[in-house]
Amino acid sequence: MKAKYKSLLALALTAPLLTGCLEEAIPTDGVIQSQLNASEKAADAIIMSMPAYMSTPNMLGASAVYDWGYPSIMHIRDVMTADMPIASSSYNWFSSWSAADEYIGDEYMTSQFVWTFYCKQVLACNKAIAAIDPETATESQIASLGSAYAFRAAMYLDMSRMYEPLYASVGEYNAFINSDNNVVWGLTVPIVTENTTEEEARNNPRASHDTMFDFIKSDLEKAEEYLTGRSSLNKGLPDLGVTYGLFARLYLWDAGYQEEAELHPRPVPEQPGEGEGEGEGGEEAASRAASTPAQQYAQAAEYARKAITVSGATPMTENEWLNASTGFNTLEVSSWMWGIQQMKEDGSVQTGLLNWTSWLSNEAQFGYASAGPFVQINAALYNSISDRDFRKLAFVAPESSSLSGKESYCDAEFAADFFEPYYSLKFRPNSGDTQNYQVGAASAYPLMRVEEMYFIEAEAKAHVSPGEGMDLLNTFMKTYRYSTYKSYASSMEDVVNEIILQKRIEFFGEGLTFFDVKRLDMSVTRAYEGTNFAVNEMYNTNGRPAWMNFVFVQSEGLNNAGVDKFNNPNSAALYTPVRL
Repeated sequence: MKAKYKSLLALALTAPLLTGCLEEAIPTDGVIQSQLNASEKAADAIIMSMPAYMSTPNMLGASAVYDWGYPSIMHIRDVMTADMPIASSSYNWFSSWSAADEYIGDEYMTSQFVWTFYCKQVLACNKAIAAIDPETATESQIASLGSAYAFRAAMYLDMSRMYEPLYASVGEYNAFINSDNNVVWGLTVPIVTENTTEEEARNNPRASHDTMFDFIKSDLEKAEEYLTGRSSLNKGLPDLGVTYGLFARLYLWDAGYQEEAELHPRPVPEQPGEGEGEGEGGEEAASRAASTPAQQYAQAAEYARKAITVSGATPMTENEWLNASTGFNTLEVSSWMWGIQQMKEDGSVQTGLLNWTSWLSNEAQFGYASAGPFVQINAALYNSISDRDFRKLAFVAPESSSLSGKESYCDAEFAADFFEPYYSLKFRPNSGDTQNYQVGAASAYPLMRVEEMYFIEAEAKAHVSPGEGMDLLNTFMKTYRYSTYKSYASSMEDVVNEIILQKRIEFFGEGLTFFDVKRLDMSVTRAYEGTNFAVNEMYNTNGRPAWMNFVFVQSEGLNNAGVDKFNNPNSAALYTPVRL
């Protein structure tokens, strides 16, 4: 069932990757840029194509059941951590990522899907930016332009954190020098904007970390300018609060990179004169004199607080978390700053299977998860949650637990027949409808919740002042999760670890934990007594897993000379499962 491209030449001719960012975006339906510029309604349509594209299924035009847009990539990131075991099943189309096997290498459709999605999403953003002239735009169009810049920044920040290679300790693996003996240390992804020509895209090197940081920061500054004093159309488009949240994510990423660069400096190739990383990845990435990690952490905390204040959002309540009809399936929640609402008419919903609810809601009996690959929480992570914490009721309790029988179900009879301990109840089908996909799959999924900003603020403070970070976490947990929470962690490492632990619990299934594990060089532990991971996924890593350094599909190098020979080292199939 694994699909490998046998002919890279054929792939290069039919599906150019980076230059695909210059091709027609699927949602524009054949509209050319000059028409967009001339029509206010057309410009509005392309603005709305950005959130619409996020849930587009069958982008590759192939039989790939993981091909259902951005929420699929969120799921990919989650199964690559230690937090989300999937029940063993022949229907688990995400096993290549969870088992970190050869099929996430540079020759496979798995790698094709991830990169192609981001290129097409960036294209939608670029067309939206090009469609609006700020000199002649209406007030609402100016706000839409700001949303487009924030949207593009979010996509490039995602890509950079996924494709930037960071040190990983496993065998002879070297994250920084590839098989062509070229240095890829400090490289992210090529930058394509609304002004990039096809000729430029055909020779477009990977941007250095610093270049990418400045580019994303510039986009967010434009977003801030255009969104200040203006409201976004809906939660499907970033507003000013989301822009500040993206600033917070950006500065957190940069602070972590700077600390990582001090621990693992830029390497030297074995053969002098080769692999110097000409283009974006040369000496520019070797130093960062303009700021320090402490300064960037301070910026992350400041922008997180701005996001909290400007958004006016408040953390989700116990009822909002656990409601069997509306739990994590609606934008009508005060804490959701940014999210995507799927509609009955959407292609993803009409498939019945290729959508968020199908794969994340165990209770949706029309979906894939309920057919075998049930979503679970790591037993060890579950056991780390206090019984006083209502978030623990978002998962099926073992029969020996005092919480057993206190869970709420959409269909208790179905749950009694099929559910096992640790199965997730977090993501409910829309309106609690477990049978009709046209209702149940028309749900929403979150892209940014205000709770993330509380955790970013606490962690950023903790890196400089552990006591202050701990105080912030204690306050958040006591106020919004359970009143008796108290942690006595004192060292910077212990405080950060406790913050990340609570953040992992908070954002289970929302695609965020991956970034923290990779950024902070955290180990993934799946093999232990009582584990609920499948035997082929029982990996225990020493620090961040190498599989978190995504590779480009080979066709990207065939289409873009700037990337050719500067792919990341292959991170697939490096680990051997632990046998207990």
